[in-house]
Amino acid sequence: MRFSVRFNNDLPIGEYARLARAAEAAGFDQFWVSDDLFLRSAWVVLSAVAQATERIGLGTCIVNPYTMHVSEIAMAAATLDELSGGRFLLGLSAGAADFLGWVGIEQERPLAAVTESVAVLRRLLSGERASFDGRFLRGWTDQAYMRFPTRPIPIYIGALGPRMLEATGELADGGLPLLFPPEHYETVAGYVAAGAARAGRTLDDLDLAACVWCSIGDDPRAAEDVLRDKIAYYGHALGPLIYERLGVPREAFVPIEQALQRDRDPERARSLVTPEMLKIGLVGTGPDLIPRLEGLVGMGVRHLSFGPPLGPDPLVAIERLGRTVLPYFRD
Repeated sequence: MRFSVRFNNDLPIGEYARLARAAEAAGFDQFWVSDDLFLRSAWVVLSAVAQATERIGLGTCIVNPYTMHVSEIAMAAATLDELSGGRFLLGLSAGAADFLGWVGIEQERPLAAVTESVAVLRRLLSGERASFDGRFLRGWTDQAYMRFPTRPIPIYIGALGPRMLEATGELADGGLPLLFPPEHYETVAGYVAAGAARAGRTLDDLDLAACVWCSIGDDPRAAEDVLRDKIAYYGHALGPLIYERLGVPREAFVPIEQALQRDRDPERARSLVTPEMLKIGLVGTGPDLIPRLEGLVGMGVRHLSFGPPLGPDPLVAIERLGRTVLPYFRD
């Protein structure tokens, strides 16, 4: 079993080193940070974390080739891998079309954008020349190569829809599918396994993380409220497969998005989150999450990844997961 913890890039920069040290001490294997627009840079956050930790793997969850050119992704990834002593993990995907629209970027050919980026990044990080001419990445010449020593870095694909999930199985070293609800893993694993089979692989050949949202705390209402905040912010940007699996249409999230983004009324946005939407994540004190997680492990999960908000106090959540959940599943 592997265990990881994931954070949004919305915390004060000084918090991440403290949280990463706690995760490392609690026995987590990986520490992931998102790179959502107009929040803190995951590259800077993880650079600080790299210098504050010794063992834990560090990853972007996720970066995309629309807001950051693939050549610069390669540069940043190789540099951070050097800084961390070979602990870096590159999480990549197409990003959320809604958020890209904020800056006038159209999400053209998302599948080609990701698969071609993976192909080029593998060449660059292996020290090869990356001449390439595809549907998304065009006109790369043999002058595209890294000018300093690099190593192959594990590439994880963040996926929501069927085609991207299949590409994960076919191409990636690992997968970061968001499971809304957590039981969505069964659907996800089927698509990833189909892609892996096309490449002559199985699920055992990649690190497929069961990425769940959880909120842990002694006060159930407070734990539920911070999960509501995450749902209000991201709910409108999920994929059709997740809406179908959750049983809630995208249209139900539109009034929540309007209350938060247009009206700047977070309290109203939070109040519009329904009990059905709350099934997106797990809420509890810690040990009471185990029965639902056992269901995931029974489906074949070998990597449990706990994501935001984690709880009203993420440090408490990390400690409690490390004390109760991780030992249970390791045993």
